[in-house]
Amino acid sequence: MVGAVQEGMARETNGGAFEVINGYEYDMAMAPKVQQREEESKWYEEEIDDDLKLCYALNSVLHRGASKYQEIALIDTKHFGKALIIDGKMQSTEVDEFIYHESLIHPPLLFHPNPKTVFIMGGGEGSAAREVLRHKTVQRVVMCDIDQEVVDFCRTYLSVNWDAFASDKLCLIINDARAELEKSREKFDVIVGDLADPVEGGPCYQLYTKSFYHGIVKPKLSDRGVFVTQAGPAGVLTHKEVFSSIYNTLRHVFKYVKAYTAHVPSFADTWGWVMASDYPFSLNAQQINERIKERIDGELVYLNGESLISSTTLNKSVCQSLLNETHVYTEDDARFIYGHGRAHCA
Repeated sequence: MVGAVQEGMARETNGGAFEVINGYEYDMAMAPKVQQREEESKWYEEEIDDDLKLCYALNSVLHRGASKYQEIALIDTKHFGKALIIDGKMQSTEVDEFIYHESLIHPPLLFHPNPKTVFIMGGGEGSAAREVLRHKTVQRVVMCDIDQEVVDFCRTYLSVNWDAFASDKLCLIINDARAELEKSREKFDVIVGDLADPVEGGPCYQLYTKSFYHGIVKPKLSDRGVFVTQAGPAGVLTHKEVFSSIYNTLRHVFKYVKAYTAHVPSFADTWGWVMASDYPFSLNAQQINERIKERIDGELVYLNGESLISSTTLNKSVCQSLLNETHVYTEDDARFIYGHGRAHCA
């Protein structure tokens, strides 16, 4: 119950203490409960399984919307800063996105002898293009994302990538990456799959299939070309969701396939990437460090030659699963990552 009384007064009744705030009388016994309910409501929840959720404390939901392809949100988390959410799945956070994007982009470009042209499938937030454009040899980057609204959203809100979006070397195309790559007359030194996770009903799962890799990606690679894709969770308990299948599928298409992983704190898991080529990945740590120094503008935060080489050494459980995996990813026999997220913010 509230009532208008003189500001600043406090009184006690048989029922408890009351205080006047902004001209209204509040039952102070109720204040902790109200505050508790408000704080409990400011969380982003991501479902990992039927009986498992990750929760991130929020400062606020900065923006949310939906395109005809997917749901989009930008949230401000207390621990990881601003975070991009697509279809309820955490895509990146400002505190640790460098781990994911350095791991996705720099290994394939460093293993290529002289990368000049790069095609990015997806990548609408602009971070993959940002990292590619740090390479001095690169002359042209084509970034093809299906969702104009995601691209516009990220170009507006993610200031860290404004320079990348403004680069003369970047050619931004809004289209289905499969259709765009298929009709292109150009071949590329590196093709990057910076795609959303394969979620059932989502726009991306067909870009993880054997027919796509064999019929479209491989023919569009130039001599000594390298393909890389993000490949989902790669932890001891999660690598069989899609990581092992994507690895095995690429083994049916390319002569040399290299899986590697890194822990991404905001994902609360180890993450996986897979590189593929018809030429071996033969650099050692010293050679990689020399190429980093010669080719890349600025300092990398996460990767060096030693950490890149070590990232390809997988634990026994994951390694054996990859070697024993028999599933090949097809349109009719696809695997999907579980889950969806939602933000609750008072």
